[in-house]
Amino acid sequence: MNTASEVLVIIVSSVLAIFLVVLIVAGVQFIKVLKQVRRITERAEDVASSVESAASTIGKAASPLAVLKLIGTIVNQASKINRKRR
Repeated sequence: MNTASEVLVIIVSSVLAIFLVVLIVAGVQFIKVLKQVRRITERAEDVASSVESAASTIGKAASPLAVLKLIGTIVNQASKINRKRR
C-alpha cells in the first residue's frame, strides 16, 4: 500500500470509530429517555385510574344528593305556601 491509501484508511477508520462511539452514547441516552417515559406513563395510568374511581364514587353519591336537594326544594316551597296562607 502506498501512503495515500494508508492515510485514507486511517481517516476512514477514525471517522467510523468516532461515529460508533457517538451512536453508543446516543443509544444509551435514548434508552434512559424511554425508561423515563415508561415511568411517566405508569404514573399517568395510576392517576387516571384513581380519578376514574373518584368520579364513579362521586357519580354514585350525586344521585342521592340530587334527590335530597329536590326534596329540600319541595319542602321549602311548601313551607312558603303555608306561610302565605296564614
